Parts: sequence; structure tokens; C-alpha cells
Amino acid sequence: MQEAGQKLRRARERLNLRYRDVEEASLRIAERHKNDEFIIALSRLSDIENKGTVPTIFRLYSLCTIYRLDIHEVMEWYGVDISQMPADAMSLQIERTHTVNFNTDGHGEVQLPLSLDPGLDWRRTTYLSRMIQRWGKLPLMLLNGLDLKNHRYGFIGTEDWTMYPLLQPGSFVLIDETRRKIVNTGWTNEFERPIYFLEHRNGFACGWCTLSEGRLVLQPHPASLCHPEVYGFPDEVEVIGQVTGVAMRLDQARRRRTRS
Repeated sequence: MQEAGQKLRRARERLNLRYRDVEEASLRIAERHKNDEFIIALSRLSDIENKGTVPTIFRLYSLCTIYRLDIHEVMEWYGVDISQMPADAMSLQIERTHTVNFNTDGHGEVQLPLSLDPGLDWRRTTYLSRMIQRWGKLPLMLLNGLDLKNHRYGFIGTEDWTMYPLLQPGSFVLIDETRRKIVNTGWTNEFERPIYFLEHRNGFACGWCTLSEGRLVLQPHPASLCHPEVYGFPDEVEVIGQVTGVAMRLDQARRRRTRS
């Protein structure tokens, strides 16, 4: 906190402002907003700069206004990073459905793929993390809670109906590489049953799996009308991980009927 106060002091000195100048400027701000909370008395400014006293939100507003400082940056000096609000919100469980009203105001950065392999075939299921050629930082605050570079992602091919309707063709899936062990039991319905992302001799696949006596069976969703596939394990197929998240469209049923 004292370091933050020293930064505010240096900002004041760069503008050649005295304590009295700051107090008078804050009085004008308080008059403009008809709220005395914006006033910064001489003794309070001294405490903020020299004793590590944390200013109220009103006084912080006044200081940033007078010194021409970005309030988001000054809050970071005090250990409050506004760009982390979405990430913190994601860690809190709220039972009721609600809207999320955080602003994408350019504060905070997130790692995003900027360049994909030009040979990527969107019709086939793909291990997307291997197809990313270049990562870069973009100021998208709402995505800052996702560690995009350190997770693994897959793309369900636009012609891959294996797990339809649970996973629509054209979906992006999040893959947890720490969950590579095939589990044959332990679920009570199809939504609880683990879905695995696999690599085999002809590419990639995604679906339910059963493992028995060295044979891995890729089991499609019954509604997909696809056939099971059998692989020798581990020689013919590798389990990359378990699918733990998905981003997908909800209008594929119409396309499926048209295709049929």
C-alpha cells in the first residue's frame, strides 16, 4: 500500500502540484458532483502518500482525475486487478440463472490463437491445439479467466455426427489431459458418462469409450446412427484426454434433416 502511495506522490510531483492544489481541485470535483466524499483534505493526502492509507473509491476517483491517471491501473497498484473480475466470478457458484454484465473495455489481456494451419480440414474432427501456429495477446477482458494457451482444444468436424446430439458437428471442445484413464462405470445417465478425445491411425475421434482385454470400443450416441469403432489399445489408439467443456451451435438438427 505504501508503494501505491509513493506512485501517487510521484504523479503529483510530476505535475508540480502542492497538497493545497490537490485539496482545492478535489473541492471543485465535490461541488460538481454535490458530494463531499470526493474531497481530499491535506492530512488525508499526506496519509495516503506516506502511511499507506487506502483512499476511498471517491478519493481515488478525485486523485485519478486530478493526476490524469487510468483508474484501472491505479487500482492495480493497490492490488485490485479489474480484469480478473470475470475469472473470480467463474470461481463462484451462483444457483440461479443470470446475465453477466462485465464490460469488454480493453483492460486485461488473454492468450488467443492468431494463426491456424492453412491445411486444417474443418470437416474432420481435429486436435486443434496442434493446428495453432501462433499465439498472441489480445485485450479481451471477458476471456481472461480462461487459460487458453495451457489447455488443449479439439474441433468436432462439420461432418462428424458421432456424438450428436450431445456434441454437435462444428463444436469446440475443451480437453483435460489429466483424465486419460478410460472409466467403464460410475455414471447414471448419458450426461454423466465421460466423453473422450482420441487419436488413431487415420486422425482423431471423440465419443464414449469402453476398454476391455486390450480393445477400445468407440461408442457413438445411439441417436447419431453411427457405428461403433474398435481399436487395439494402446497400439492403435491414444487417449488424449476427457472432454470437460464445449462451445457449440444449437441449430444443427435442421442441417441434419436437410442432409438426410
